[in-house]
Amino acid sequence: MIYRIANHAAPKTRAKLPPFLPTPLLYRFIVKERKAMPEQTEILYNADCPVCNFEISHYADYARKEALPLTFKDLNRDEFAAFGITADQAARRLHVLKDGKVTAGIPAFLILWREMPRYRWLAKLVALPGIFQISCFGYDYILAPIIYRWHLRRQARR
Repeated sequence: MIYRIANHAAPKTRAKLPPFLPTPLLYRFIVKERKAMPEQTEILYNADCPVCNFEISHYADYARKEALPLTFKDLNRDEFAAFGITADQAARRLHVLKDGKVTAGIPAFLILWREMPRYRWLAKLVALPGIFQISCFGYDYILAPIIYRWHLRRQARR
């Protein structure tokens, strides 16, 4: 539970305080807030891709240890239907489904990193003007196409 000091007119009945807090000052009392259960964030990735699998496995292990509301789905198991995209589109970039909205590329990474306390600093850094545009360009036009071509070569060898 989080305790927040609220500036309101003093209530007619006195709010019950936890034992470790002193009596409230005039016009201040403690309001308990319960955190709402966060909605699951779904991450769609290509587990057959060694680069993708290495990175996302690391995130999945961290999310499991921290009990974060993240679900990781492999596009090779036909789990991309909820995302409303084809298998080919799913293989081209990382996709995240949060609050009913599908996001791809660097914005998807930002959503993922913001959900993980250890990586929030990275989300803040990459979201900075200039860095965000460079990151999007590098991912969309250099890194993602290279990884996608590797994926197509692996598929052709099967």
